[in-house]
Amino acid sequence: MLRNPLFSKILMISLLALLLLIPLGMIQSKISERQYLQSQVQQDIARSASGPQTLAGPYLVLKYKLRERYTTKDSSGNERTTITESRVQEKIIAPHSLKLDGDAGVESRSRGIYQARLYNLHGKVSGDFVVPQGYGLNKALGDIIPVSAYFVMSVSDARGIRNAPVLTLNGNAFEFAPGAISPIAGNGMHVLLKSPGVDETRTYNFEFPLELQGMTTLSMTPSGSNTEMSLKSSWPHPSFGGSYLPRTRNVDAKGFSAQWQVSNLARNDKVRAEDGEKNGAEVFSVDFIDPVNVYLLSERAVKYGVLFVVLVFTSFFMFEVMRSLRIHPMQYLLVGLAMAMFFLFIISLSEHMPFLASYVVSGAACAALIGIYLAGVMKSRKAALAFSGGIALLYAVLYGVLQSEDNALLMGTLVMFSALAAVMMLTRHMNWYELNKAIGTD
Repeated sequence: MLRNPLFSKILMISLLALLLLIPLGMIQSKISERQYLQSQVQQDIARSASGPQTLAGPYLVLKYKLRERYTTKDSSGNERTTITESRVQEKIIAPHSLKLDGDAGVESRSRGIYQARLYNLHGKVSGDFVVPQGYGLNKALGDIIPVSAYFVMSVSDARGIRNAPVLTLNGNAFEFAPGAISPIAGNGMHVLLKSPGVDETRTYNFEFPLELQGMTTLSMTPSGSNTEMSLKSSWPHPSFGGSYLPRTRNVDAKGFSAQWQVSNLARNDKVRAEDGEKNGAEVFSVDFIDPVNVYLLSERAVKYGVLFVVLVFTSFFMFEVMRSLRIHPMQYLLVGLAMAMFFLFIISLSEHMPFLASYVVSGAACAALIGIYLAGVMKSRKAALAFSGGIALLYAVLYGVLQSEDNALLMGTLVMFSALAAVMMLTRHMNWYELNKAIGTD
């Protein structure tokens, strides 16, 4: 079978296409390496500044003791009642209503050629607490001994707090101290308060300003029975995530505005009063994403590299068939390597200039190189121009695929179908047995 010249030619072309997987794989590995370096730089900046932020609370942490009575009998059979005090216990009161109004600006921090984006939130947190009579415990009021009370706000990376906020609670001002208070886990800030009495239901209205810096993601736990967040920013590329999407949002070239509203009926993460443990905390969040991830786009482009090589090699083979011009396997390989360089050019240039400009420059350079080379191989400037124009068209189609991930499969399928249809139409009257004899002669 290997003595069949046509089969040998097709086999050689197929082996060359497979061989080109090596440089394409090396380019993809280089993209992964650069993407890892970018991630490391972002982590370094986060360690020096602040990382993604998640706000939880505020909460009221009430610490108390219980009087416990034990009845015993002495040796004479008389009953004696012993009163003791329990260890300090804790009760977490979540806000009845909670609202965050904020404006987030975005800035870039660079290290070398890599960048990370930080946001600066300027906001106001407000709401109210309702402390029920007897702290909501099923105990006699006289058996509850208040110990202390804390107003606690949890911030995942406290280094991002940029102001010294003053808490206004029922008209009184309090300064925050650093750190969260058990059983609220994590980082944050707190205010020591006078313990509320247990004899009646009490309401506390609060508000405080918050200036917070973070990287990439801002999340908030819907801690209140009714939680609202209103956020606006000049950053035009938000990505809304978490367990709850905004009820309203407006995104345009000037930025975005969004509003979230979550009631306790929509939540599954109830705070356990006994130990403060959360069961599957849910958040709503916004990511200040980079609109063009050059490494992700370049990686997706390389995945189409083999398809490009197959299409070009098929075109070469059809040119051989239609024009009876022998093209050496080395010439196939050189053109394939030139196409592989296109993908390396993209990643190299996109680190220094916008992705679209990098793509155009890379495509024009590689199409021009292949066109000049083929003008000599095919002995025809017209044919070489047609080939280089076809390659440029393929690059344009690939860019459309990269910009429309949802339609990538459809567009790729249409390209393959069109190539197959063109081959079938051009060869429908061809006698392959005679072609086999022609290829076998020099």
